[in-house]
Amino acid sequence: MKVHLVDGTYELFRHFFALPSHRTAAGEEVAATRGVLGSVLGLLGEATHIGVATDHVIESWRNERWPGYKTGAGVDPSLVAQFPLLEDVLSALGVVVWPMVEWEADDALASAAKVAAADPVVDQVLICTPDKDLGQCVTGTRVVQLDRRRRQVLDADGIRAKFGVDPKSIPDYLALVGDSADGFPGLPGWGAKSSATVLARFGTLEEIPARGQDWHLNVRNAGVLAATLAERRDLALLFKELATLVTDPPVIAGVAELRWEGPESGFGALCERIDAPEMLQRAERLAAARA
Repeated sequence: MKVHLVDGTYELFRHFFALPSHRTAAGEEVAATRGVLGSVLGLLGEATHIGVATDHVIESWRNERWPGYKTGAGVDPSLVAQFPLLEDVLSALGVVVWPMVEWEADDALASAAKVAAADPVVDQVLICTPDKDLGQCVTGTRVVQLDRRRRQVLDADGIRAKFGVDPKSIPDYLALVGDSADGFPGLPGWGAKSSATVLARFGTLEEIPARGQDWHLNVRNAGVLAATLAERRDLALLFKELATLVTDPPVIAGVAELRWEGPESGFGALCERIDAPEMLQRAERLAAARA
């Protein structure tokens, strides 16, 4: 059995900017919702167990920890309005949806991946997103990231090849280099190459020696980097906290909850609402093929 965990926030943003506008007769913008629904139905052609996480509220507890953390400021209102619509549509499709408020969609995906990976009946967990934060959840070939748009799978070796560090070091890596998408800058002077080289040796921020001469690594300006880390270690640890995904409390008790068994009775009405009646027929055909 394979478990597919989908980053609904990423999918909604991606389709919003990739597709032309589609407004219903009632004036409701629905293009991105239609796009994501079609994508999920395409995934259901092979997936048996699926969950979708969304940022129902873009802000989270991380905004309290760092004022510059990402917010909903500047996000097109017609995109924001489609979050609850997408959640309703996918729920009516019969897909498990996690609309996150206090935590983020990434936390929900990490939580579900942890539960699924611990279940012996699961052969593989595919986290469907290119978001680098989720790289920390990758485990060997058992838990992988799937970029469906590029048709690229990253297992643990793939994460190491891309970032130069083990999956478990991704929060430390992001703390040093920063994450512009999430709104924290990292530490001055710490670039991707130096961060990867140091973390490949020491693993975590906490284990990096205070003096650059103790690194015994070919890192340019090691003394300057060590001084910067020493001066801003508390800030680096805060950034690591922001980048570390929260897996407790779990969003599911077990993978059986994620089995897709077909659309619910209200799905057809929602398909009509978004001018996509053909999606009902697609869903019914998929469900009938599994009966």
